[in-house]
Amino acid sequence: MKSFDKIVDVQPLAGESIGTSEWLLVDQQRVNQFAEATGDHQWIHVDVERAKEGPFGGTIAHGFLTLSLLPAFMATAFRISETRSGINYGLDKVRFIAPVPVGTRLRAHLKLMEWTAVDRGGAQLKIEMTVECEGQNKPACVAETIVRLFP
Repeated sequence: MKSFDKIVDVQPLAGESIGTSEWLLVDQQRVNQFAEATGDHQWIHVDVERAKEGPFGGTIAHGFLTLSLLPAFMATAFRISETRSGINYGLDKVRFIAPVPVGTRLRAHLKLMEWTAVDRGGAQLKIEMTVECEGQNKPACVAETIVRLFP
């Protein structure tokens, strides 16, 4: 995990890496819980036996499950000591490049794309998050996420 003292300390890093998250296991229980929470029970995600005959040879995680893990990845990739609050401001671009087979681990590489000052001494950060699936050449997901941080 990379650590910074102040929000302004990351400003000069636009275009550079600001951290890499820890690995996170995507197991069938997590996929099933996501299916319950969202109502998306497509067989490719939740029917282990049927999915063996499907296009990926087993169940895969929902793309939106991968996307929903971005805050967890961010929490283990970098920290700014003076930050008292942060909010998810949205996304600019999301692509699901490769499937995430259930039972694999994911991590994210974070690159600061933009740093913009906002009210109350805060900053808006646009971060490109590339989600790596262990053992695969292609990323599982690439997303441009926008967060606002406040001291």
